[in-house]
Order: sequence, then structure tokens, then C-alpha cells
Amino acid sequence: MIERWNSGRKDRDRDRDQNRDRDITAPRYDSSNRISKPSRHPPPSRSTAATANRYLTQDEQSEQFVADEDKFVLRQAKKKADIRVREHRAKPIDYLAFGLRFIDPDRDSFDDDDADVEIPLPSPETVIQGLDEAQLKELEEDIRSYHTLETNERNKEYWSALLTLCSDRRQKLKPQGSEGRAVTSVASDVDRILGPKSLEQLEQLEKQIRLKLQSDEPVDTDYWGDLLKSLLIYKAKARLKKVCAAIKEARVQLLRARDPEKAKTLELADGDGDAILDSSSGALVPSKSAARSSTPTDAASSSAPPPGTARFAPAGNEDFSQATKALYDREVARGVGEGEEIFTAEVAVPGIQRPLWADKYRPRKPRYFNRVLMGYEWNKYNQTHYDHDNPPPKVVQGYRFNIFYPDLIDKTKAPTYKIIRENGRRKGESTAPAGKEDTCLIRFIAGPPYEDIAFRIVDREWDYSAKRERGFKSTFDKGILQLHFQFKKIFYRK
Repeated sequence: MIERWNSGRKDRDRDRDQNRDRDITAPRYDSSNRISKPSRHPPPSRSTAATANRYLTQDEQSEQFVADEDKFVLRQAKKKADIRVREHRAKPIDYLAFGLRFIDPDRDSFDDDDADVEIPLPSPETVIQGLDEAQLKELEEDIRSYHTLETNERNKEYWSALLTLCSDRRQKLKPQGSEGRAVTSVASDVDRILGPKSLEQLEQLEKQIRLKLQSDEPVDTDYWGDLLKSLLIYKAKARLKKVCAAIKEARVQLLRARDPEKAKTLELADGDGDAILDSSSGALVPSKSAARSSTPTDAASSSAPPPGTARFAPAGNEDFSQATKALYDREVARGVGEGEEIFTAEVAVPGIQRPLWADKYRPRKPRYFNRVLMGYEWNKYNQTHYDHDNPPPKVVQGYRFNIFYPDLIDKTKAPTYKIIRENGRRKGESTAPAGKEDTCLIRFIAGPPYEDIAFRIVDREWDYSAKRERGFKSTFDKGILQLHFQFKKIFYRK
């Protein structure tokens, strides 16, 4: 009993001491009441310390702000591209961005429109091939902006591949000086070697070439270096083709639920796109393969130019008169024969000025469909190092120009042409290094309403003989200027 009384007294004394020191506004401490809790603060937990560590420094906050701003700018750029495509006022960059939307994981679904999948799209290569130097420069700047802002790895590879193709196309359009020529003689061989290879095969070949160039073995560095440059272009094409295949598959899947017939048409269409971009008006026309897939077999085929000829269909300020269209379609229907390739080396006319008749007639560029003749040259070197089973690279042997002027105001004056040699070089003189050929400009001149047009060609002596089908021809009949010629052949005795 005394022990119990002493114990209770001790508890009371302790409570009195605690009450003397405690804050009168704090909760009363009662040892027999488990609900009351002391007012002392608990020690900081690990989670609280981790939260403190998550506070960003000023530099980190700045970086986060810039990253968020880049995301906003990219999202707005994509949204504007979508709107311009839907309203049929798109620029080339808009079609490239719009196509990527179907496989872009960072896309905002609220920006989608159910009818987007039905909008025909040109393949990226078709868009690039149909542009001139100024348009390519603008497109390249737009692509760089997307490439800089993108964070998705596949999207960055897509834009990087497009940059490579733009650079290659601009290089081909530049006037050829001592370091190049209008048509590369080994292009067909490079295409034969690299064209059929997949992306994985090209990457493996790239490793082998780089190892060869870095090794101490005696190798032809010019040859392997040029092959590596070409390989990087084909590698970009292969990567782009892979992305385009994914875009096409995504569009087909979306169309199957909306319009199974259109889905089947798109699936059967050749190539990566179902439209061709008109570089002068920015309009889209169905590609030939898409039109063929979507029309009955007894219906007339689409009037769209065949693949690879889009650059020749609409040019500059041309109006689409029925007469011009009929002449062009008839020439396109002839196709290209054996040893022929479509000729694409149009260049800006040097020193061109606004014509005097421009106030009276609207200037326009003539349409054209030109071919370049390619073949083997059996000179002494080629006879020594090649044979018919292992032929040498093809070289340019001539040209066939077909330029359409059906709406000439003065039809009594035929269009003419003249040769322009640069840097004061005269006919017969050569300034090209060994193994290369000199080039010159051929300028076609007509009266109103047509502007002049020029092409860069190999500068060699023409053969003016009148051999059937392969001889010299210079005529203007029914609105078509035809200039066909081959170069003189040099024969070597064995």
C-alpha cells in the first residue's frame, strides 16, 4: 500500500514539474490518456529529405523552362502544319510533318481530325525531287528547326534522313565545276551495288568501308571515300523508306475502320505515297499507281506524270492549258527507251531580266520532257580494264530535248537555243581535270509568253549526221521544239 502511495506521489510530482515547464497553449500531457500527444516535432524523415533534394537549382530551372518552351514551339509548328494541309495551302515542309503524325507517339490526340487519314500524301523523296534550289534551301531550314526541337529518337532520324536527301539534291542542282559534272558516270554502278541493300546491310557495309579507310593497307581512298558518301545517301533513303512504310501501315489500319475500299487502294499503291506534289502550285495530284488501283481496268488512266517525272510536269509560272497538257502527255506516253534516262539538270538562266512584254503577257515557263542518252565508251583504257561481261561505267552520249510552246503569240518565229560556256572558255578548250568532262549551259529562247529555260549538259562535239532515229534533229512543229543530238564517237584501233 505504501509502495503504491509512493508510486502515485512520484507520478504527481513529475506531472507538476512538466506542467511548470510546458507551454500553457500546448495540449495537456496525461500519461493515462493515450489520445493526447506531446507537442514536440518529429525528426525529419527520409522522404522529407528526398523532397528537399528535389528542389531545382536556378540553372536547372532555366534548362527545364527552355525544354518546356521547345515542346510548346514544336507542338504549335505541328498544329499549324496540320491546319495548312487540311486547308489545301500547305508548304513542302507541312506534308513532311503531316505524314509523321500517324506514328508520332508525342502527338496530342486532341489535334487529330477523323478525315486526316483520307488526305493523300506525297512521298518525302517526291517532295524533295520536285523543288528547285531556292525551295530546297527554305525546306532545309524548316527541317533543321524540326530536327532541333524533336526529342523522339525515331522522329529525329526521320528529319536527319531528310536533311541528307536535301543536301544531296542541292548538290546535284549546283553548277558543275572542276569537281563534278552534269551526270556522274558511275551513278548506275553505285545504284546497282547499293540500291537493293537493306538498312542493316548498308550499316554493315559502312563499317567495313570505314575500317578499310582507317587501315594501313594500300587502298584507293578516292574510290572508297566516294562510295562511302554515296552509301550515306542510300542509308538515309533506306531509313526514310522504313519510316514511310510504318506511316503507310498506320494509315491503312485507320482507313480499314473508316473506308475499307480506300484502305485496300492505299495498301496496293506502289511506293511510299499516294500523291505527287506540284512544285509550282503546291497542289496534290493522285499518283499513277494510286489512280490505277482505285479505277476500273477499263477506265482511262490518271493524267498524273509517272514516277520520277514530277519535276517536268509543272514548272515555274506555267498555266495548265489543255494544248500543253496534251503535248506533254503524249511525250510522257513514249516513256524512256533502252540506254535513256530522264534528264533533270535544269538550272537558273544566268543574267535573266524581266522581259519587255511582261506587262502585256503573263510570263510562264515552258513544260518539257527531256532524256539523256547513256552508253559505254570503249577507249583504250576501258578496252584494257573491261570487257562485255564486265563493262565500264556508262557515260553521257547525247540528249533529247522536247520543249512545249503551244501558245506562242508569234507562231512564225520558232524558238532557238544557244550554248553558253562559262569563265571565258571557248569551244574546244578544256579546263576539266583528268577523268572529268567540261560542262556548259544550253539556253532555249522563245517569244512571249514563255520565259527562257536552261540546262547544264556535257560539253563535247556534236554529231550532225542524219542517221535514222539516232542522228541530229532540230525541229519546231505543232508547238514542240525537238533538239536531239549525240556526241561524236572516237574510235580506237586494237
